[in-house]
Amino acid sequence: QPQLVESGGGLVQPGGSLTLSCTASGITMAHYTVGWFRQAPGKEREGVAALDAHEVSLYYSPSVKGRFTISRDDSKNMAWLQMNDLKPEDTAVYYCAAGWDFTLANMAGEAEYENWGQGIQVTVSS
Repeated sequence: QPQLVESGGGLVQPGGSLTLSCTASGITMAHYTVGWFRQAPGKEREGVAALDAHEVSLYYSPSVKGRFTISRDDSKNMAWLQMNDLKPEDTAVYYCAAGWDFTLANMAGEAEYENWGQGIQVTVSS
């Protein structure tokens, strides 16, 4: 079965940086859009960033645009989310997801993604 595993989370101070990694197995990432989602306490899960298999279509949530960068390396079956200038409101569980590129219609819609990681905690606090 396909498996996605996130790593790199933890506790950082406001203004700090973290890079989350997503490592895939049992799936050829070259055929999938990669998305990063997050869910804060008491909030709905939201799309943060996404990058399609052709590296042509790119999505960022307005709340993170200019601070976060999504990247991928299909030869390694990996993706990353570089997070800079972190704010307390970025505190959430972050998820990596993969959706079949040829049927995906909404890059920010979680229902479009068939494969999900287990999630990893990011806490931004003084």
